[in-house]
Amino acid sequence: MKAAIAMDNREDSLFKELLESFGAEIQIAQLPVGDFICSDRTVIERKSRIDFESSVIDGRLFDQLTRLSSSYSRVILIVEGTESLGTLQKSSLLGAYSSVLTDYGAGIFFTRNADSTAELIYAIAKHEQLMEKRPLRITGKPKGKTLFQNQIAIVEMLPLVGPKMARTLLENFGTIENLVNASEEELLQIEGLGKKKAHLIKKTLSTAYEAEEDLVENHYE
Repeated sequence: MKAAIAMDNREDSLFKELLESFGAEIQIAQLPVGDFICSDRTVIERKSRIDFESSVIDGRLFDQLTRLSSSYSRVILIVEGTESLGTLQKSSLLGAYSSVLTDYGAGIFFTRNADSTAELIYAIAKHEQLMEKRPLRITGKPKGKTLFQNQIAIVEMLPLVGPKMARTLLENFGTIENLVNASEEELLQIEGLGKKKAHLIKKTLSTAYEAEEDLVENHYE
């Protein structure tokens, strides 16, 4: 029996050749999340080191991890290569690694090249399917969000607030209730928020809902 691996059709075709050389059966599809799926619970996201660092800077990494962890209980991030942007300080990188591990419960591995990456992916697929007898399922079974994930999701719905800022706001105010009751001046004390964001957040939280205005806006959308 061979281990089967689902591979995203946007991934480098080199990996199909490499994985097949190890003995894997490859299914090519446009995956809803991740780059490789190894079982009903395990998804793998592969990034070059440069892409990893870029995705930390623009916040894309954390959005991806949110989607991955919502669909699969075992999320693995592989960071490939040694070439670096050289713009992130060591403390920022360690903070990103810590967030991957603790905020999202994902595993993170570093590989030197595509061959090492493929070898690791195949080993994971073998373990999942041949040792653990788990089936391959392209669409992961969604799992319920934790209380903390729900809190972050609620705060992210505020204007101009991404995953990183949502965590910063919750860390500073402690609860969503405290955030809602905070003044614009208190919001301005949050590093990186800025006057525009603080004003929009306070306006969104304090402005009375008007049903007639809502109906007019929806009519023209």
